[in-house]
Amino acid sequence: MRGLKIIFWVLWRVWFYILMTIPILVMFPFLVLSILTENGYPYFFKMARIWAKFILFGMGFYYKIDKSQEMEYQKSYMIVANHTSMADIMLMLALTRNPFVFVGKKELSKIPLFGFFYKRTCILVDRSSSKSRLEVFNRAQKRINQGLSICIFPEGGVPDDESVVLDTFKDGAFRLAIEHEIPIVPITFADNKKRFSYTFFSGSPGIMRVKMHSHVETLGKTGVDRKEIREEVRDIIHNQLIAFDSDPIKSHS
Repeated sequence: MRGLKIIFWVLWRVWFYILMTIPILVMFPFLVLSILTENGYPYFFKMARIWAKFILFGMGFYYKIDKSQEMEYQKSYMIVANHTSMADIMLMLALTRNPFVFVGKKELSKIPLFGFFYKRTCILVDRSSSKSRLEVFNRAQKRINQGLSICIFPEGGVPDDESVVLDTFKDGAFRLAIEHEIPIVPITFADNKKRFSYTFFSGSPGIMRVKMHSHVETLGKTGVDRKEIREEVRDIIHNQLIAFDSDPIKSHS
């Protein structure tokens, strides 16, 4: 039985990368045209959402979203979520029509084909370089000024310790949100780690539950309030993860 599971996981992981590639090849000319100018980004974002949903459904994932508050279209937000899976990127794209830009690790730019567009549309960060972190802040400011939203996984990566439910949050997302007085949208992903973690021999098709929480306002806040807001948002996501963990639906997924 273990041998059959290993064969399934290998084929399933290969299938994931095939699914990543197919829509990129089909839409390639249009994707290239959409990244030639910054004004073309909303069109790129629409195609990215098609790409994301193609992968999710092709992998046998179906998502269930519980929204406490809707995001207004064409309004800028700071979107933050817990991070446990490569599927987090696809699921985030599927959740909202509001064009947003990911702040993500530069290592993903090495993935063939996907990386070509990733490094030209996302804000890449080298977390070991203070210069890189400053450049991220400047580029994010520019995108917000263009009316786009920003998406950051504030843990700064996937926790190394498997037992960690939610790692500590970095300041960057909250600093940006306060400076630009844009609302923060906390999002909790319940099942992504179980569905498709970074551990190769793991995962299965099934449900991905999402909670989009009420927005945390930053209007009138200053840098002095950053730590308080950061911990408020972390508590919202952490408490929801605990609530999801005790939800009996998990035993049926």
